[in-house]
Amino acid sequence: MENYKIDTAHSEILFKVKHLMITNVTGQFKDFDATLTSSKEDLSDAQVTFTANVDSIDTSNEQRDAHLKATDFFDVEKFPNLKFVSTSVEKNGDELVLKGDLTIRDVTKPVELKADYNGSVVDPWGQTKIGFEAEGKIKRKEFGLTWDAVTEAGNIMLSDDVKLQLNVQFVKQ
Repeated sequence: MENYKIDTAHSEILFKVKHLMITNVTGQFKDFDATLTSSKEDLSDAQVTFTANVDSIDTSNEQRDAHLKATDFFDVEKFPNLKFVSTSVEKNGDELVLKGDLTIRDVTKPVELKADYNGSVVDPWGQTKIGFEAEGKIKRKEFGLTWDAVTEAGNIMLSDDVKLQLNVQFVKQ
């Protein structure tokens, strides 16, 4: 069994949400941790766990970040972390399909991430590293992130769809 820990200095966990249905607002979590365990070279039996500190959310706008941390959205005081635990990995050609349970605000729902395995390399310090790019989509309201508003013209402020993008590097332990 091979054990890997996420290299947070070389990884990013991003999300995108449509604002006013005309542009995307991008955010990220700056404080997170993840592990990957697998006994197969193709990672088809990989088990992944991931946690993010919601208080580390960053959308490049302090006012928006404060609103996201408040009770209208993540309610960071009551629910400080979000968590993902994989349930299966399927190979689909060169792509991996990572399925698992995502928990936000104590609501757990199944999610699916499509991942490209970018390979393995030994860095100049002798550490074996593996890299992935993954993406998926969730419905924020299914996780209790139900705040919404409508403009005077009747436009929706925020999309229910949230796009997830993960660019991650793991270090063999």
